[in-house]
Amino acid sequence: MGRSLRSAASDGDRPAKRMRRTTSICSCSSPRPPFLSPHTNFNWYEEDIWSEIAKLLDGKSLVMLAVTNRWFHRVIMDDTIWKFVTLRDLQIPLPPPRVTYRWNKLYTSAFNGSHSFMFRQQEKHIDWMRIGAFSLDSSVVLLAERLTFPRNIKKDDATETMLQSHGCCLLDNVRTGIWIADLQLVRCPVCDLNTCDGTMQTLDARHIELFLCEGYQNGSWEYQVVGSHDIKRQANGAAGAIFDFTHMKDSSNTAVFDYSSWIGRPNDWQPKAKTALHAVAVNTNLQENEGLHVKYHAMKAGADGEVVAIRISQQLL
Repeated sequence: MGRSLRSAASDGDRPAKRMRRTTSICSCSSPRPPFLSPHTNFNWYEEDIWSEIAKLLDGKSLVMLAVTNRWFHRVIMDDTIWKFVTLRDLQIPLPPPRVTYRWNKLYTSAFNGSHSFMFRQQEKHIDWMRIGAFSLDSSVVLLAERLTFPRNIKKDDATETMLQSHGCCLLDNVRTGIWIADLQLVRCPVCDLNTCDGTMQTLDARHIELFLCEGYQNGSWEYQVVGSHDIKRQANGAAGAIFDFTHMKDSSNTAVFDYSSWIGRPNDWQPKAKTALHAVAVNTNLQENEGLHVKYHAMKAGADGEVVAIRISQQLL
C-alpha cells in the first residue's frame, strides 16, 4: 500500500512538472496604457503642455506652481502667460502693444484689491467697488454726467461751453491701453463746498500701469480740476461716464446708452455700473434733492505728460 501511494504520488507529479515547464512566465513586463508605451518619450516637464495648463489657472495658483521648483518658475513666469491671464480676467481684447512693465506686475496691480484712495488718500475713503476694465484706442476721451448720447460735440469747442451746454468735456493726450474703473464713496473734504457735510460719489479710472509708476507712488503726480458745473434742479441720479471719443458711435456702447436696462428701478438706491469695450458708466438713483455739484479731474504723468487717471465726482447741493 505504501508503494502504491508513492507510486501514485510519483505518477501524479509528472504532469504537474510538465505543466510548470510549459506555462512558465517568459517576461516581467507589465501592461501599459498607450500613452506610456515603451516607444513614447513622455516627460512631465513639457513646456508646451504646462503653458496651456497655466492659461486655465488663476493668479494665485500660478504663483503657487511657480515656486514649486526652478523649472516651473521659468515656465510659469513667462510674460506671454501673464499677458494671457491678465487680458482674460479683465475680459477685454488685446490692447495696443506698448507696455512698459512686465505682465505679472500688471496683473498684481490690477487684482490685488488696491484702489487709488487706498494708495494716496486713505483718510478720505469710505467704500468702493471694482467696476471692471475698458480699453482706450485713441488719446481723446469724453467725460460726461449724462447717460444719453451727446450730439453736436466738436473737438474744438471750449471746455466751458461744453460744460454749460452738454454737461461734459473732452480730454486729449490721454494714455491709450487698458484702464481699470472703480466706483468710490469718499468723504466731504474732496470737494470745495464750504457748507457740505456729506459724502461724494466718484467714478475713478486709472491706466493699468499707474500704480507701478514712481511719480504716482511718491505723490509728485496730482489730480487737477479740468472743469466743474452745477445741476441746479432735481437730479434723479448721480451719473458719470467715460468714452473713447473715436468710438462714441460704436455698437459696443449701445448697452451703456440703454441705461434703463441697468440703472435699476427708481427706488433702488444701490450704485450700478456698466462697462463696454471702449467706455464705462456709473449711476446711483437719488431721493429728493436740489441738484448736484459735478467735477472732472485728471492726473498727468508729469507737467506735460499724458493723462493717466481720471475722476468724475458728484455731490448733492
